[in-house]
Amino acid sequence: MEIGAVVKGGSGLLYKTGNWRSEKPVIDYAKCTNCLICWTLCPDSAIVRKGNNVEVNYDYCKGCGICANECPVKAISMVKEEV
Repeated sequence: MEIGAVVKGGSGLLYKTGNWRSEKPVIDYAKCTNCLICWTLCPDSAIVRKGNNVEVNYDYCKGCGICANECPVKAISMVKEEV
């Protein structure tokens, strides 16, 4: 492992981080225009493309809210995580 590295490069899929969040993004597909801005900006690659839509892979979503803040049509809202 390189000096200063937290994990070995290319190994992100081994580390599920979804249990870190207190809020989760929920997509309103009636509003979504499939512009892919959320998919492009997600720092954890938790927004995945499924056919003509996107969906959130909650195993990797940390709940940062970038997707909801950057959605131009406000199709993503952050809701409290139920435990």
